[in-house]
Amino acid sequence: MLADTLIVLVKVVLALTWTLLLALFLTWVERKESAVMQDRIGANRASVFGIRLFGLFQPFADAIKMLFKEDFTPAFSQRVLHWLAPALSFFFVAVSIVAVPFGDPVRLFGRTIPLQVADLNAAVLFVLAMLSLGIYGILISGWASSNRFALIGSLRGAAQLISYEVGLGLSLVGLVMVFPSLSLSRIVDFQGGLLFGAIPKWGVVIQPLGFAVFFLAGMAGTKRVPFDMPEGESEIIGFYTEYGGLKFGLFMFTDFLEVIVFAALATTLFFGGWQVPWLLDGGFSFPWGGGPALPSWAVTVLRVLSFNLKVLFFCWLQVLTRWTYPRFRYDQVMDLGWKVLVPLGALNVLATGLVLAVR
Repeated sequence: MLADTLIVLVKVVLALTWTLLLALFLTWVERKESAVMQDRIGANRASVFGIRLFGLFQPFADAIKMLFKEDFTPAFSQRVLHWLAPALSFFFVAVSIVAVPFGDPVRLFGRTIPLQVADLNAAVLFVLAMLSLGIYGILISGWASSNRFALIGSLRGAAQLISYEVGLGLSLVGLVMVFPSLSLSRIVDFQGGLLFGAIPKWGVVIQPLGFAVFFLAGMAGTKRVPFDMPEGESEIIGFYTEYGGLKFGLFMFTDFLEVIVFAALATTLFFGGWQVPWLLDGGFSFPWGGGPALPSWAVTVLRVLSFNLKVLFFCWLQVLTRWTYPRFRYDQVMDLGWKVLVPLGALNVLATGLVLAVR
């Protein structure tokens, strides 16, 4: 019993460390990618013993600065709720990562250890529920600030997130119909097969329309350009208008955590998770015949590396999108959610049901 508890604690620490370090790294990617696209150098002043290393020390310098920066709370705000809002947003997004499988189970010390903090039977519902509860942090921050511009931003955020959750949920219904499970680990296992003996049976191959709806709805859920209605970076409206210091840092960090969680979900649900095409437990088995045999540890390393590379790709794609497209108007955002994504999601569910009924 004690050993099981220690294993869970180690997995929690490793999952949180991976998530937080990746979020720090994304702050550097955000700055550098925007700088390259705008023909600038980007953040590169932070150094250790005179070594700048392309600005990779900048996120750590920013974190230290954020910790020691003056934390101002307006006198007219609801102080307790003003403090609670960023913590709520951060917690609900961070805890959702516990249901994501990082690799296939490994054998250590006579035990089979899943590379997943919690293998929940209803992991899909758990993750959606945790991400939905993050809305409370946005609403509370706007109301507790006692600022009309912050309140407008929080109301925008609540309306946007609730609207796009409908499309997001519909995009996953078709996937669950094809892969009959709500467990993320089981969904990854289902994607380990091959179509026509050669094509990986990934969710994006079987549910291309579902993935398109999922991707757009998920991008809107991260509240970043072109869906930055709650923050309004080009306006004075934003739910964190009255925040600074560490509390503002938590909101900013939560945005990057949402990018990571969305990338991890896209990888797990539609791109095979830790699956590598044609890689079996004993090594590669190519459709045209043959393939090198690999020890079990090498297979595990390749699968964990595959998961991380896919997540990094989707993180990079979101940053690229953020610095490529202009922001939508509020009415355009709502129209896209209700008039385009929801009907397409419903159409995908109907088409999936018809295919399953006649096959």
